[in-house]
Amino acid sequence: MSSKTLRSLWRSRSFLRSALNNRHVRTANIRCLGSAAADLHIGHPQLLQPPVDLLSEDEQMMKDSVAKLAVEKILPLVRQMDAESKMDQSVIDVLFENGLFGIEIESEYGGSNSTFFVANLVIEELAKVDPSVSVMIDVHNTLLMTSFCLSEADSGTDAFAMKTSAVKQGDHYILNGTKLWITNAEHAGAFFVFANAQPTAGLTVGKKEDKLGIRASSTCPIHLENVRVPETNILGEFGKGYKYCIEVLNEGRIGIGAQSMQHQIAYVATQIEAARLLVYNAARKKEAGLSVIKEGSMAKYFASEVAALTTTKCIEWMGGVGFTKDYPIEKFYRDCKIEYGI
Repeated sequence: MSSKTLRSLWRSRSFLRSALNNRHVRTANIRCLGSAAADLHIGHPQLLQPPVDLLSEDEQMMKDSVAKLAVEKILPLVRQMDAESKMDQSVIDVLFENGLFGIEIESEYGGSNSTFFVANLVIEELAKVDPSVSVMIDVHNTLLMTSFCLSEADSGTDAFAMKTSAVKQGDHYILNGTKLWITNAEHAGAFFVFANAQPTAGLTVGKKEDKLGIRASSTCPIHLENVRVPETNILGEFGKGYKYCIEVLNEGRIGIGAQSMQHQIAYVATQIEAARLLVYNAARKKEAGLSVIKEGSMAKYFASEVAALTTTKCIEWMGGVGFTKDYPIEKFYRDCKIEYGI
């Protein structure tokens, strides 16, 4: 089940629509983007198969606009948010106001009516300033304004190892269990919970993790104790949660890869460009309706490796000052470690 399918299911659930409306989403009047492939031929009639990194006019406009917004509205708050391990409300507000929380959502539902590829461009530009902000946007757009409650103490993305249970009682399901490392848990208006329906009061958000990096992005355990969930609140077909989970994670890995793109120096520029092309190629294939299981995983793996190598080298090149908080490189070094846990 892709993000487009999830959006369709989302719209059919009144309780989710209510949660969405309560977030008071305000979006800017962003131009509707047409077919990226068709746009790329404008001015380039000789290119029958344009390079994946050749952006259309609308894609470049969005990339530039987000870069400007990140520098002007987010950069001045990066140090404060990292020190306090908290996302500043003004950052969340400006992201909503500019439609970045609903990039692929149709305009009739308050979204920007843009594309999956553009979403990755947005994530890339935000990550250049603060990966905490980019991961919020990535998860938010992939999972439609929810917290994606999958990981547990004994299972990461292995849905078959889950211990959280869902027991049917009448027209409700009773949930019991604990989810760990749940991104956006502090800010989510709804929780997308995976549970075992063949298991051997109340949903509470636990203490926020005091992480090494990506500190302004909240990561918390989710405790489920006899949570009553109406049968009508099930998204998709009963029993196919693992299939849906894998499809969403495959899409999300492309966004995670996009977060690893940072401005670096010439020594690692070739590897950065290679990682960027892997991400862009996976995003283009996803939009074309092709499988991205291999491409998404390769993009995520390689971009993570490049980010770790680049930040390590930058600290070495800068000498002692690279190890201090006077420069942003030490934060990027800490933040990129999150890639190995996803």
